[in-house]
Amino acid sequence: MPNLVPPITTVQHALEYKSKLEALEPRVKFLMSLYLHESITPETIIQAKKHGITGVKSYPAGVTTNSSSGVVDYARFYPVFEEMERQDLVLNLHGESPSTGDVTVLNAEERFLPNLLELNQKFPHLRIVLEHCTTAAAIETVKKCGPNVVGTITAHHLSLIVDSWAGDPFCFCKPVAKTPADRNALLRAAVSGDPDFFFGSDSAPHPLTAKRGADKIAAGVFTQPYATQVVLDAFEQACQAGILQPEDVTLDSLEKFLSLSGRKFYRVEDERKERIAIYKANETIADILRSDASNVEVVPFRKGQETWAVTWT
Repeated sequence: MPNLVPPITTVQHALEYKSKLEALEPRVKFLMSLYLHESITPETIIQAKKHGITGVKSYPAGVTTNSSSGVVDYARFYPVFEEMERQDLVLNLHGESPSTGDVTVLNAEERFLPNLLELNQKFPHLRIVLEHCTTAAAIETVKKCGPNVVGTITAHHLSLIVDSWAGDPFCFCKPVAKTPADRNALLRAAVSGDPDFFFGSDSAPHPLTAKRGADKIAAGVFTQPYATQVVLDAFEQACQAGILQPEDVTLDSLEKFLSLSGRKFYRVEDERKERIAIYKANETIADILRSDASNVEVVPFRKGQETWAVTWT
């Protein structure tokens, strides 16, 4: 994600960041994006395409972590979107409206959705991702859009509701989890096999000190070490609660949601032919993870709870 400090608004900055990431983990294929900012021009998009950058991410001003330099008016970026359409770059949307007037964290996503419909209407060939959907309204809006619009769903939003984060900073993220009906809509979309909905972690490793004891709690949930397992836990719990039926959760739907649909949309080849095996083995999510290099402590989502085990093959 490009919402660093300072944000990644130039091709050179994106390439430098990519090099740092590859030095940390050379086996990962990193898809780089720019931060939609007033300094981004159609010429920037042309250069981004030449250097293999995948897309541009939009953060409405002030809605989430490091978004103060974000978008106020989408119309001013229409020339950029036109060039993105020509160059076949992806527009990733953090789909919330800023909290002004009667807009709050609870209705910010739904208030944003007309922007998505308008962008799809004006740029029908532009590939658009509505990131981390949290509402039934978001799911239905993606379905109304053309074939180039998709939505991602996180592991944590498949189980969280508003009560989850109201008293727990480690469940607080942006966009916030909503009602049980909204969560249930996400679950059904995730197991539907519909290629327009696939997994996106939005995992945020905020330090413990930023999640507890700070003047302002950092928005973000850390799932990455256990993301696949947390998805399966959510499906399993939904079956136990009668929200899903066991026959809804098939190997085919799992593979589409966790891998195939995202790969197809982003046009990423399965070069390594790697697979995972998932099984029950009394795996327990760590209470805390520490970085010896930086002395940072991070608390994983669902700490201390049993989950599935995963091995790579």
